[in-house]
Amino acid sequence: MTDLIRSAGLSYYPEIARSVGLDPRQMMRKVRLPLACLDKPDMPIAVTGLRRLLELSAEASGAEDFGLRLAERGGLTNFGPVGLIVREQATVGEAIEAFSRFIPVHHDGMKLDVTRDRQTVTVTLHLRGRQPRAPRQAIDMTLGSVHRIIQSLFGHDWRPQEVHLHFPPPHDRKRYREFYGCRVTFNADDDAILLSAHDMERRIPSAHPLIASYLRKRIEAIQTRPASWEGKVDEVVRILLADGDCSVERVAEHLACTRRTVHRRLAEAGTSFSAILDAQRADLATQLVEDPGRPLADIAVQLGFSAQSAMARWFRGRFGCTITEWRKGVRPPAKPVEIPSASAA
Repeated sequence: MTDLIRSAGLSYYPEIARSVGLDPRQMMRKVRLPLACLDKPDMPIAVTGLRRLLELSAEASGAEDFGLRLAERGGLTNFGPVGLIVREQATVGEAIEAFSRFIPVHHDGMKLDVTRDRQTVTVTLHLRGRQPRAPRQAIDMTLGSVHRIIQSLFGHDWRPQEVHLHFPPPHDRKRYREFYGCRVTFNADDDAILLSAHDMERRIPSAHPLIASYLRKRIEAIQTRPASWEGKVDEVVRILLADGDCSVERVAEHLACTRRTVHRRLAEAGTSFSAILDAQRADLATQLVEDPGRPLADIAVQLGFSAQSAMARWFRGRFGCTITEWRKGVRPPAKPVEIPSASAA
């Protein structure tokens, strides 16, 4: 199954890539990641594509700490709604627990286990993937980001007790000690940050309980990301269609696969790309045509039709009335219809 992550994880990638002599767009093309995600932080992209990008960038530049450099620039804002709810918790302990609970909203292949004894709290990172462990740069970027978020709750003077990393030591261990500010153990059993249990009781001065409650309800409503292949395609189609640029090739880019794979996996699930696209088109179309001031030609372009007339034929076949009639309040009873093929742009 393809795990997805919000493209906000790449917010600082162009800057870091250029700083080590790389062309960020060229590197992204090599791993077939959509360039548009650099400008749209909420786009879902394949975790496998992001990992390949990080590893290739580190190898091509010789920057062994490439993942750490990305983590260094990141913060709560990179995690979108998850970062907001973390910031509004009353204590550091509650913030870490909220981060652990809601992180799948940002990255559906990421898990944080929080365990404690009398003196120590251990935050262990798990990244799902085909290999037994995620590659080095992905661990560095992700665990480094977790460290930066916890540090932001205390202030920059705070340091963890220890950090454990499963991979062998790098050539420059000093870089890791400077980043984390504590002892870093390599070849460990897990990838984890250890902090004092006493730290969990620290109050967060900026916290607002009413905002935290509101955000929690909003995030709980979107907490469960689609687990099935067709669900993930549906999610990507919905976002790309709203942006006015949806095709099976674009969807395949976001899922780090080929268009043939998309068609095959959907057929195995008993559906098709055209069926998913048609359903999402119908949902978006009914919203767009409600605005009488929006030109139909613009709506046709956004929905991916080659001409306004093609959209008009599709709309009548889909809803049993014309767009003009729909705008006047006509709502024919729903019935199964044959969907005429439309030439997509």
